[in-house]
Amino acid sequence: MEKRREFLQAAGAAFTTSLFTGAVRGANDRPRVAFIGMGRMGISNMTAAMQQPGVEIAGVCDVYQPHLERAVAASARGPKGEPEVRPAAKGYKDFREIFADRSIDAVCISTPDHWHAYMAVEACKAGKDVYVEKPICVAIEEGRKMVDAARKYSRVVQVGTQQRSGVHFQKACEIVRSGELGNVTFVRTWNYGNQKEEGIGNPPDGSPPPGLDWDLWLGPAPERPFNANRFGVDPNAFSHFRWFWDYAGGMMTDWGIHLLDIVQMAFNEAQPTAITALGAKLQIKDNRDTPDTLQVTYEYPGFIATYENRVCNAQSFFNQGYGIAFHGTKATLLVDRAHYRVLAEKDSGVAEVEEKASNNSNLAHWANFLECIRTRERPASDIEIGHKSTSTAILGNVALRSQLRIDWDARTERVAQAAARRWLRRDYRKPWKLEV
Repeated sequence: MEKRREFLQAAGAAFTTSLFTGAVRGANDRPRVAFIGMGRMGISNMTAAMQQPGVEIAGVCDVYQPHLERAVAASARGPKGEPEVRPAAKGYKDFREIFADRSIDAVCISTPDHWHAYMAVEACKAGKDVYVEKPICVAIEEGRKMVDAARKYSRVVQVGTQQRSGVHFQKACEIVRSGELGNVTFVRTWNYGNQKEEGIGNPPDGSPPPGLDWDLWLGPAPERPFNANRFGVDPNAFSHFRWFWDYAGGMMTDWGIHLLDIVQMAFNEAQPTAITALGAKLQIKDNRDTPDTLQVTYEYPGFIATYENRVCNAQSFFNQGYGIAFHGTKATLLVDRAHYRVLAEKDSGVAEVEEKASNNSNLAHWANFLECIRTRERPASDIEIGHKSTSTAILGNVALRSQLRIDWDARTERVAQAAARRWLRRDYRKPWKLEV
């Protein structure tokens, strides 16, 4: 037990030293950051950035006027404890004006997923560093172009898989790597909940609300009439655009990526070699595209991982609505955003322990991004890492939608099944083009 305590203390010290302390100084002592997409996640990211030392909120952008006005007001309030109100950020309706402003050093992209790739690539071309929300893209080929753009234009690109900056997640991954759990041959990841049968409802197509540029919201996605669920703004939930294939990938890419990202982190960024999936709308009667019940199985070198999502029953073996369970021959490790627990197998000699989260991973993730703007080092969730984790999640949807077992070559980023390859790319609506 004493050796285990010493190990955790040493691991905690090592991980903590990697976080931004405010001591680094360079050419960008006060980076000017603009925020694009000012829904709930955009406001959350701006709030996290405002709590970092030496950051100027240079602009906020949204195609929906009420969101834009709210963001401008929020930018002036300042973080908790700041004695003076800061100047309000400039408001933009068109993100291209931000890219054209050479005084802006970095952008945060918290738009619907179908915009992530285009905006990130154009931001790199414009000389901006980028914080882009997960999933980084809707199709795997987009993600590779994002990596290419970051490297070609020498930009720092951080992906919003912020759990990587959580100290207890880092410790949990080190425990997996240390061999303390024994041989880990199976990993389960899950999101469980129970929604009413009507789900998000079935609103008719109609006219966009006042203050919304629907054509610019669609951007490179297919032209569609306005539908309240496709737009998805809900004061009581994260936007419902996530449940439509035109813009996103359902829970597989919205939450599955967070969980599978930690799995791959624990196994030194391993990627799957084969993927199978089954899922359907079996209970919910709304107009979403994505399934309400889903199980995806991934074959990795040396272990099997699953992602399960159901919105029709919330029961969990571990009394947790979401999480990751690493099952080893000596013990199981459970981890979520609140804590990790080690549960020993009988007669294994492994100590059963629990440790709660010790830092705010979103704040730490932003601190890491800003430090890397100053040092030009690659961040904790560098775009290449984010591309691999996003690809893993997308491949679950490729297997589901193609109804095929997918054999994946991570080196070439190709699938063996020719009939599934069309799901790796997507066409852009004119005049939008994704060009590095």
